[in-house]
Amino acid sequence: MLKNFILNHTSIPSLAKGMDVYALREKVISTNIANIQTPGYNRLQVDFEEHLKAAVVNSISNGKTHDRHFAIGQTRSIGNAHPHVKADPDGDLKSGINNVSVEEEMVELVKNQVRFMYATRMVSRDFAALRSSITGRHM
Repeated sequence: MLKNFILNHTSIPSLAKGMDVYALREKVISTNIANIQTPGYNRLQVDFEEHLKAAVVNSISNGKTHDRHFAIGQTRSIGNAHPHVKADPDGDLKSGINNVSVEEEMVELVKNQVRFMYATRMVSRDFAALRSSITGRHM
């Protein structure tokens, strides 16, 4: 109970959700690259950011008791935001066989890896801060 209270008041749950999405996105990008030569294959993509934005907006607006009040003390619950894998509606045959472009997939893979590494670094920083507050030592 105390563990959940402490962890839920950090950015760790949000970062963990982000890391889950980045892991899923990496799998989807890898699948796209693996199917570059598959005739008729439709490129897949992970749709998450719009769901996250809607969850944050709903969380903030639901914390008010009056339309003109600020939502003070409300945490941004992203528990309702879930990633969705869907086919890319773009029917342009980028590779001549399907709508997968290996160059675009590689760019997305690198961007995704940078985001994952950043989230990992932030989780590590948050745990270091928790550790120093428990032991009473400065970081």
